[in-house]
Amino acid sequence: MSKLHVPVMLSEVIDYLNLAPGATIVDATIGTGGHSLEILKRITPGGRLVGIDRDEESLKICQERLGEFSGCCEFVHGNFADLGEILKKMSLKKVNGILFDLGISSFQLDDPLRGFSFQKDGPLDMRLDRSSYISAYDLVNNLNEEEISTLLWNFGQERWHNRIAHLLVQEREKQPISTTLQLANIVIRSIPYRYRHRHYRIHPATRSFQAVRIAVNRELEILDGAIDKAIAALEIKGRVCVISFHSLEDRAAKFGFRRAQAENLVEIITPKPKTALFAEQANNPSSRSSKLRVAEKL
Repeated sequence: MSKLHVPVMLSEVIDYLNLAPGATIVDATIGTGGHSLEILKRITPGGRLVGIDRDEESLKICQERLGEFSGCCEFVHGNFADLGEILKKMSLKKVNGILFDLGISSFQLDDPLRGFSFQKDGPLDMRLDRSSYISAYDLVNNLNEEEISTLLWNFGQERWHNRIAHLLVQEREKQPISTTLQLANIVIRSIPYRYRHRHYRIHPATRSFQAVRIAVNRELEILDGAIDKAIAALEIKGRVCVISFHSLEDRAAKFGFRRAQAENLVEIITPKPKTALFAEQANNPSSRSSKLRVAEKL
């Protein structure tokens, strides 16, 4: 089996979901099943888990990994934007808990052919669902300079968005930008030399790649509606947990919960987001930027 993604803030998620035998839980971003494996141990016997993911390859690995629980699992290759419709098709009116673990997994990042990594050369893809039409290649090679600049700022808060967009458009006139290392090299060259390392705690291309990935997969666009649908699908006392790795994702979760609280639909359990413990951050670097928010249905 391929190297599996290490689930972030696993113990916190398990605690906050208030799991019990017989519960029905939705893992809206099941990936390779790290969180769901532990969830299933606590909701069986009698429990039911619905696992949704846009990545068919991750979903196949997850089905194999959770094989011992196959009788109480249902796997859906789909988008959590369609959560309401997915549950309706399963004749599920209400559920006891829903988890969103946003971003990409190490399983996806480690595969150069997926095009997510700025450190491994591969095709400029970045699609979570490989059956979707628009890839990173399409955006990078077809948006105009202003649109690229806006994308890099809005989705990545990239300080050098104007310079990157300008050089990118210049370079693609010579040849299409078709690989991850081509794009990473353009980003690095766009940043003034004295800022390339000294002022970056992260790789200089991190924000740009993140911005393009979010745009390709419409991640922020679908998150707002998905949170509303999740709250609507919960039983009284049911909980929704959102793990984010990006300030804009966390912002969407925060304001989604606040809107629902203002309508007396939920109680916010985490007024401030929970972060991974230092021990977890040391063992799993991907957890360092993670934030967990939790709300309970009233």
